[in-house]
Amino acid sequence: MIFITAKFQVRAEDAERWPEIVGEFTQATRKEPGCLWFEWSRSLSDSDEYVLVEAFRDEAAGGAHVTSDHFKKAQQTLPPHLVRTPRIVSVVVPQDDWSLLGELAVPGSG
Repeated sequence: MIFITAKFQVRAEDAERWPEIVGEFTQATRKEPGCLWFEWSRSLSDSDEYVLVEAFRDEAAGGAHVTSDHFKKAQQTLPPHLVRTPRIVSVVVPQDDWSLLGELAVPGSG
């Protein structure tokens, strides 16, 4: 799978509304057949920063995502709400779901 984490520094005046601003894009991406997950979180240390954790089944699914109409629309509509270009880590990993964090195993949770 392609595993991606991106940090978005949102303009302070848009930070509270960011989930709404990216709502249509998020929902459309989650409906893509190759999308495994697409999850937003807000930083605990910087309330104007959002972190996106996303994964796609394979390179073809990632390619379909970045050429989709909703991605192209996001390229136009999201930057005005940002302080700077988002930072990203993107890697291909040989798995298709989350692994268990054995060091913090919860007995009986699987």
